[in-house]
Amino acid sequence: MRNGQRGVSIMGLLVVLVVIIFVALLGMKIVPSFLEFRSIKTAVDAIARQAQSPADVRRLFENRAAVDDIQSVRATDLEVSRDGDVVVIAVAYRKEIKLFGPVGLVIDYAVNTKGGS
Repeated sequence: MRNGQRGVSIMGLLVVLVVIIFVALLGMKIVPSFLEFRSIKTAVDAIARQAQSPADVRRLFENRAAVDDIQSVRATDLEVSRDGDVVVIAVAYRKEIKLFGPVGLVIDYAVNTKGGS
């Protein structure tokens, strides 16, 4: 009785490698944008707990943006309101990521301290 060869062919291996490389390159383009969003969300949540006025919110956000290297949102982009005695901060922005050639990716981010998004 003769056993046939078992395993992955070279073409199968090449296809898997191309898919892995594509996913890795896509991740390297998207992850920095997501990390910046997480920095913005963390900063906005912390500022909402300690700020008392819209001027305080903007000043504190400018300080955090300088330290955390936040480039996508400026202090003037923040929408600041009050809900009773609680400061509510909201910001929404769009990030366009160029992938290759004419292909790109658009991600809409939004943070709201009232809704917890």
